[in-house]
Amino acid sequence: MFITNPDIENYIRNLTTVEDEVLLEMEKLGHELNFPIVDRLVGKFIYLITKIKNPKLVVELGSGFGYSGYWFAKALTSGKVVLSDYKEENIKKAKEFFKRGNLLEKAEFFVGDALEVAKQYKNIDILFIDHEKSRYLQAIQTLENNLADNALVIADNVLWDGKVLSDNPDNQTKGIKNFTKYMFENKNFETCIVPIRDGVLLARKKWNIF
Repeated sequence: MFITNPDIENYIRNLTTVEDEVLLEMEKLGHELNFPIVDRLVGKFIYLITKIKNPKLVVELGSGFGYSGYWFAKALTSGKVVLSDYKEENIKKAKEFFKRGNLLEKAEFFVGDALEVAKQYKNIDILFIDHEKSRYLQAIQTLENNLADNALVIADNVLWDGKVLSDNPDNQTKGIKNFTKYMFENKNFETCIVPIRDGVLLARKKWNIF
């Protein structure tokens, strides 16, 4: 199922040019390996969000070989992005790409469980969720108090190829739906979904006035 008309998506994608040779190589690798990177539509989206937010700390849950993290790092004027993946080979590739893009000083890399890594950090300005879909709800419930006031939460794949409409969802789909419902009903967040590619949830944590 296409979330948007495929011709419209191709139109937008063709408008979204990428001149960074490292990013282009990462896209090529993702397509060759059939590896689920966010691709350039979401990449440019998180790049612009990061430019607007100007965060000191970005924490990713599920970094793969660093494609989304690279977009974050490119947008940072200061601060850092924390990347993690359970496969050492992915983190090794990410470090190589960041080195070639002169972005190593803007990143920290970890091999292991992304949620356990993220729990080490406080005052997170942007939390990017893109790991196991069944753990999305656990992730935000665990890290909600680690977020800075006015922090942004970005979650990929929240429309999950249209499977969120299923009457008999599997565990991954249930995880996404439960997470999305939680984010929209939680009075501590202002939440919307941007229907590009596979659906991107964007939420802002409200200021703590107490």
